[in-house]
Amino acid sequence: MSAMDLHGLILAGGRGSRAVTHLPKVMLPVGGATLVERNVTLLRDAFSVREVVVVVGHLAERVREHLGDGSRLGVRIRYATCDRPERGLGLGLLAAEPLLRRRPFATILGDEVYVGSNHEELARWRERDAAAVVAVRESPDPEQVSANYAVELDGDRVTGLVEKPARPTTRTMGCGTYLLGPSIFDALRATPPSRRSGRLELTDALDRLARDTRNVYAFPLAGEYVNVNTREDHARARHLVRARQLEQARVSVVIPTFQEVETIGAVVADFADRAEQVLVVDNASSDGTAEAARRAGAEVEEVRLGGYGDTIRHGLDRASGDVLVVVEADGSFRARDLPKLLEYAKDADLVVGTRTARPLNGVGTNMHGVVRAANIGAAKLMELLWMSAPVRLTDVGCTYRALWRDAYATLRPWLTGTGPEAAPEMIAAALISGLSVLEVPVGYHPRRGGESKHSADYAHLARTAMRMMRRVVALRATTWSGAPPTEPRGGA
Repeated sequence: MSAMDLHGLILAGGRGSRAVTHLPKVMLPVGGATLVERNVTLLRDAFSVREVVVVVGHLAERVREHLGDGSRLGVRIRYATCDRPERGLGLGLLAAEPLLRRRPFATILGDEVYVGSNHEELARWRERDAAAVVAVRESPDPEQVSANYAVELDGDRVTGLVEKPARPTTRTMGCGTYLLGPSIFDALRATPPSRRSGRLELTDALDRLARDTRNVYAFPLAGEYVNVNTREDHARARHLVRARQLEQARVSVVIPTFQEVETIGAVVADFADRAEQVLVVDNASSDGTAEAARRAGAEVEEVRLGGYGDTIRHGLDRASGDVLVVVEADGSFRARDLPKLLEYAKDADLVVGTRTARPLNGVGTNMHGVVRAANIGAAKLMELLWMSAPVRLTDVGCTYRALWRDAYATLRPWLTGTGPEAAPEMIAAALISGLSVLEVPVGYHPRRGGESKHSADYAHLARTAMRMMRRVVALRATTWSGAPPTEPRGGA
């Protein structure tokens, strides 16, 4: 392998039916970018790659539309098509051969996630005269080795590789990152399909190359690694990425207000020490709410908008944080529950509070009897409408919630509700967009001052419920035609 400029290669043709059916697996969102975007960026940043070949197969046009020519990501992307990606990674590499111009190239499988890795150190191996370099990790779990490929070593030289061994004899597991030279194509052409799988396995070709040349090496990969095949893998990848992002994230608390002068100061003070920004959006109050919020230390925007939903969106649009929190101005929620929402933001794009946990409800709230049953019933209706989604809901009307800024950018085109329907609308939009939603029990307390604009009595509650359900059903109807959910532009 020479020191000339590397090309990049992403193998993105697999079906990935265990993880997702309506999208190519490489387009699953993780931490604000799709898997394939993350890996193109990794090639660009770690290997200084400026030309990337993406091998497509299953739902190829969706990948092409998503990545385009690569200019959005700072690279030039060209595409090779593998008509039978289920026949093995080797066929994908051979499909890309004409575009790689006999140059060395860095390869990453499109469905993998790396967090805190040392790929930059692997890039230095281009200076060595190796036929190939494979990234490896030590794993104490034989099942994990069996799910990938086993690597036999003599020092750092590879002496053998076995694809998905039934009984691995080593703890060294191969990952989907490789530095490869042109000789890999001759090895692939000389390698027969696997007798076990019938596929042309890249691992088998590398095994042949290692034995024939004694010039294939292993590079110990640091950090966290997930090969995303199942929903569980996707959840683990999302957690690893979001947990790392949360360490540096700024939190903005958005408080929509209308005639809340009696409570807004205490609410702002409660949240001020828990967030980098407290933004109050006052919708034409005449009672001094905006002035009271400023005195308490909040940033304040005074607006004249159509209603509650508009006010929330205005605040979310202008908040500066990486994590956006919405809370009521009437004192019904407390800042002490905010760390709970943020902890679960490691596992979800949208974290919604639920007021249905009786032990957490204060004396004097209306979350009991008919009201509680109606909230749970509406939530279960949403579950029924999205039966295939991995979500459990008990309270779609709770406005205390946290979401990532990139997730909000994905949801924003769907959000049009001007009133209380904005709360379930956001959840429905997340489900339509393929983003992850989790509920967390939060304390619910009697409002301080005034009366609710949407739940003052049963008549108000009935009207509110009808508005919510009409909007939810209307959103669900957009997908009943069989059209796939929108392409993820961010989120988990």
